[in-house]
Amino acid sequence: MSTTETKEFQTEIRQLLDIVINSLYTDREIFLRELVSNASDAMEKVRFQQLSGQDILAKDIPLEIQITTNEDEHTLTITDAGIGMTKDELTENLGTIAHSGSKAFIQNLAESGDKKDMNLIGQFGVGFYSAFMAAEKVTLYTRSYRPEAKSYIWESEGKGSYTIEETDPLTRGTRLVLHLKKDAEEFAKPETVKRIIKQYSSFVPYPVSVNGEKVNTVQALWTKNKNEISDEDYNEFYKFIANAYDGPRFRLHFSSDAPININALLFVPHDNIEKFGFGRMDAGVNLYCKKVLIQEQAKDILPEWLRFVRGVVDSEELPLNISRETMQDSALVAKLNKVVTTRFLKYLEEQAKNEPEKYKEFWDEFGIFLKEGAANDFTHRTELMKLLRFESSKTEADKIMSLSDYVGRMKEGQEAIYYVNGPSREVIEAGPYLEVFRNKDYEVIYTRDAIDDYVLNTIGEFEGKKLISADQADLNLTEENQTENKTGLEGEELKSFNEWLKGILGTKVTEVRESKRLVDSPAIMLSPFGSHSMQRMMQLVNHNLQDVAPGILEINPKHALILRLNELRQKEDSFAQLAAEQLFANAQIAAGIIVDPRGMVARLNDILEKALG
Repeated sequence: MSTTETKEFQTEIRQLLDIVINSLYTDREIFLRELVSNASDAMEKVRFQQLSGQDILAKDIPLEIQITTNEDEHTLTITDAGIGMTKDELTENLGTIAHSGSKAFIQNLAESGDKKDMNLIGQFGVGFYSAFMAAEKVTLYTRSYRPEAKSYIWESEGKGSYTIEETDPLTRGTRLVLHLKKDAEEFAKPETVKRIIKQYSSFVPYPVSVNGEKVNTVQALWTKNKNEISDEDYNEFYKFIANAYDGPRFRLHFSSDAPININALLFVPHDNIEKFGFGRMDAGVNLYCKKVLIQEQAKDILPEWLRFVRGVVDSEELPLNISRETMQDSALVAKLNKVVTTRFLKYLEEQAKNEPEKYKEFWDEFGIFLKEGAANDFTHRTELMKLLRFESSKTEADKIMSLSDYVGRMKEGQEAIYYVNGPSREVIEAGPYLEVFRNKDYEVIYTRDAIDDYVLNTIGEFEGKKLISADQADLNLTEENQTENKTGLEGEELKSFNEWLKGILGTKVTEVRESKRLVDSPAIMLSPFGSHSMQRMMQLVNHNLQDVAPGILEINPKHALILRLNELRQKEDSFAQLAAEQLFANAQIAAGIIVDPRGMVARLNDILEKALG
């Protein structure tokens, strides 16, 4: 008749158990991930022994993990057909905190130079003790894979001691029975257990069933050869990992061995939900280590501006902390981030080159994120600049071009890349800012959002060419053929007119001067901020229509309106002041600056009254 042996855990076990049970893990339900991982490891060891030709007890038993719940008895049972343990191994592996059987197994293989195809998860030897976060007592039934092995029951309440008792012959492997605490009885509910398995352990390499129902039905596609995976498989995996109902817009499946081992499967969703007003998206890439979830929505794997990407990154080299919930080595994390981000941007560049129409659809939906990256991420700015797309004066409506396309079309003698902002193509082309460029046949990029000008201003230059806003005050572009057949104001008369106009407008302008760029328009406003889009942004943020910083007003001294206004000035006609103020307002409107309509409406009514006699 067998006897029960009671043994004490090693020194300071109470304190160590307290750390594991109460402090090590941030989320209580992670204990199930750890126990399923241990079961998977145990079967991986059996598989290795089989590949090595070892004689194994009950070699025909299927390698699977069976989980059963009992809500009446408040128990959770996890059974595997793994390597099992002898009596000595029970004492060595379970009687010592932070002694990892898996780690020792790998070390032995490394010393013998024989690693074969190992896929072990355990590294620290503390995962088993996470069971005590939910269990008031743990009973373990086990039998080693060795044909002559005996069967044992190991039991503990996690309070400093454990018992080992020999029992009648069992099936090879381990059966772990958790007698749940009063406040942990939810883990005896099958729906709770299924949810946790699907969240953390969907991709362990062996079948996992809960009360006879297989739970991990989705394959870890990122570990498979791309040639073995159909489009339907990819789409179904995306729907699972992204909790989506439609298919992805793009997908990238790649592996890398250097500088760090990576298997990744990334997706671009079909829609950008941020533009629907649902708030800022959370990071969408899950981090795995050997198919086991380490971090859901990991924030450090991709930069913030790639938060729209969904998918999986798996690495066997992750520098995990002891709870396997976070990573320890920030330098390696940064390296992982750079490798994955660089590869994804290279993929986008390939798509832009090979499938420009599909890339345009992507750009229309997600271009705002790449602009955010170009403005803020110096590390990847060079790659991002190649991916930016805009309309321009040389493209058809709704067609886009790259900065490289622009540089390739630059005229001889053109020194910079020019851009101008406006709410629409029609508004931009009707405004005064393109006149000098149109006459010189210089291409101008059309920017539509305020962030576009911010991005281009921040970037500063591309391929050695400066990026300059067309409404910049010191543009230094002169139209030599500016209305040669027309006469206009000049000399003292022009100086006197400018002084008069500055006197009327007062602090609304910093300067009134002759324009060297206008051809068909009477006047133009130039921004003190480098571009008017920055001023528009400031007005929108401040919600103040009067908060318009003074800029430079340039006039076309040969334009008929200016000549007529000068005549009224000389006659001291009271209508001259009204016309001057409206000239200035028109220039502001052309610049896209928000103008308080109340004063302008009253002025326009006065002008209409005088015009109608």
